[in-house]
Amino acid sequence: MHDSSRRPRLDFAATQILVLGDVMLDEYIEVSVSRISPEAPVPVAVVRDRRHVPGGAANVARNLARLGCRVILAGLCGRDAAGAILTELLDREGVCHRLHAADGGLTIRKTRIIAQGQQMLRLDQEKPAELTQELYAALASVLRDTVPQCRAIILSDYAKGVLRRMPGERCLAQEVIALAAISGIPVCVDPKGDDWRRYAGAACVTPNAQEFEAEAGVFSGRAEMEAKAAGLRARYQFERLLVTRGGKGMALFENGVPPLHIKAKAREVIDVSGAGDTVVAVLAACLAAGLGWAEAADFANMAAGVVVSKAGTSPITREEFDALLAPGESSPKIMREACLFDMLASWRNAGDSIVFTNGCFDLLHRGHVRLINEAAAQGDRLVVALNSDASARRLKGPGRPVQDAQSRALLIAAMEKVDAVVFFDDDTPCALIGKIMPEVLVKGGNYTPQTVEGAETVVAGGGRVHLVELVEDAGAMGLISRIRQDM
Repeated sequence: MHDSSRRPRLDFAATQILVLGDVMLDEYIEVSVSRISPEAPVPVAVVRDRRHVPGGAANVARNLARLGCRVILAGLCGRDAAGAILTELLDREGVCHRLHAADGGLTIRKTRIIAQGQQMLRLDQEKPAELTQELYAALASVLRDTVPQCRAIILSDYAKGVLRRMPGERCLAQEVIALAAISGIPVCVDPKGDDWRRYAGAACVTPNAQEFEAEAGVFSGRAEMEAKAAGLRARYQFERLLVTRGGKGMALFENGVPPLHIKAKAREVIDVSGAGDTVVAVLAACLAAGLGWAEAADFANMAAGVVVSKAGTSPITREEFDALLAPGESSPKIMREACLFDMLASWRNAGDSIVFTNGCFDLLHRGHVRLINEAAAQGDRLVVALNSDASARRLKGPGRPVQDAQSRALLIAAMEKVDAVVFFDDDTPCALIGKIMPEVLVKGGNYTPQTVEGAETVVAGGGRVHLVELVEDAGAMGLISRIRQDM
């Protein structure tokens, strides 16, 4: 298996990957329920928040874009509001989309109603655009133009019609696999349905355990599973099968190589939505960046462990992936603002309250430990904002900070009760606080509620300020003075 402690950062920016499949729009509506309707014996749900994220094949593309890959997404959508929202979201993610709008069909939308962090109801809008001969020809033209320029291709099949078999046995999946074979480009398939003939000749198919058993038959034990996997590969000329097995990890089967059984990475499972999208995206991205199949499958397994620990359909971020490459030198808790805001939405969907504190945290001391521990006790998730090196220098003066921003962030992220670390470059964190709007703002006892930066914003939004009593004789300047005296 790979030695992640010495793995250099993978260059995904040089990879171009095509995703073809069924796109969707995932909608999350957060509600609160406190009374029964006078009109009927049903609860009244008050909408508190509504957000949208790309779903289906569009979520695969989103995962790739967050890793830094160049992505082309091809598929169908409707001429409707959901389609407009979806394309706008893809534009923001930097995904080059070739979505053909069809008359008469609707963009597939899955609406999840969330109350107190629990999914109460899912509403599916299902009238997908029909793959007509004209739309087939248009998508086939996209494939002919883009496949030769790609390093990997993903077929994301949700059985909504894009990859279905047309009259005369024509099939976009087979067209892609044939085009890719000419240039030796790997095609990874996330399958759905009972017509696996359309994936024949693919480099790798990634069914979950239920999909595998539905096609190959129920098995008991590794030996029987391996025999059934060999039968499927022979039947459809698959080069490989990567079976995802949830808490049991994954199993990679390929010709001429002993089966590889990969253990799941232990994490708290909050929501499995989109985990299969992440698996096939990371697998293809790693292959495109030059890794072998076993190593790419290992990273896909670890990436799945990351996304199932988030609420809702959430992609893996570049920071989280880099932490898998070098766990001692990075941390998935250290985030850019955009990734932090996605994580905040996930936590709030789960009903978690957000606590915020900030500082330079230059030389970690027991006063900092008290601040972090007490801050974490004020809510469910603790976000720590660190002054950038330039900001700390302006605040503390010449010679500071003693440790650079990454070193300071790693130390804070290593604390168990910290959930996220983010940098800010301004003199104060006020702008960042306004974007996060935490339920609780925490600072040390050398402040008053009136002098805490950002307090007015938090209180106006319904939050509160909490002050932590200072620890005597604890401070970075005292440490620096004692170190200098001992030199």
